[in-house]
Amino acid sequence: MNIQVVTVGKLKEKYLKQGIEEYAKRLSGYAKIDMIEVADEKAPEQASEAEMLQIKEKEGERILMKIHPDTHVIALAIEGKMLSSEQLADNLDKLATYGKSKIAFVIGGSLGLSDDVMKRANEKLSFSKMTFPHQLMKLVLLEQVYRAFRINRGEPYHK
Repeated sequence: MNIQVVTVGKLKEKYLKQGIEEYAKRLSGYAKIDMIEVADEKAPEQASEAEMLQIKEKEGERILMKIHPDTHVIALAIEGKMLSSEQLADNLDKLATYGKSKIAFVIGGSLGLSDDVMKRANEKLSFSKMTFPHQLMKLVLLEQVYRAFRINRGEPYHK
């Protein structure tokens, strides 16, 4: 399985980088992992609705340029479907069973994802009704994908 994690913005915090690198390394035994960061747009503190929309659209264009047409796209969004770890594992297993070997998880910037990215998404996944920093979500996502592979292989993992 080929998994892309497409995120907006550069990761700066060392502690998050270390955690992400650790889970990417663990995942490499199960799937090919490709971490892609696209540039974020500078947003003014008091951006208007139109400015925010324009920022999301520019970021969205950059995201979509990184995703191949035959890739199954899962957008992380508050309004997405909430799954248990076991349900996520089952979902990934079914995708592999039905020949969907290219999967892209997409994490938007501070303003979220553009309408075009949301339309391109085959699924929308939510980790919570809460808002999280997108850099932290990258770490949480990788941990859950790693957990999903462990579950699917019947391997023990800390509960």
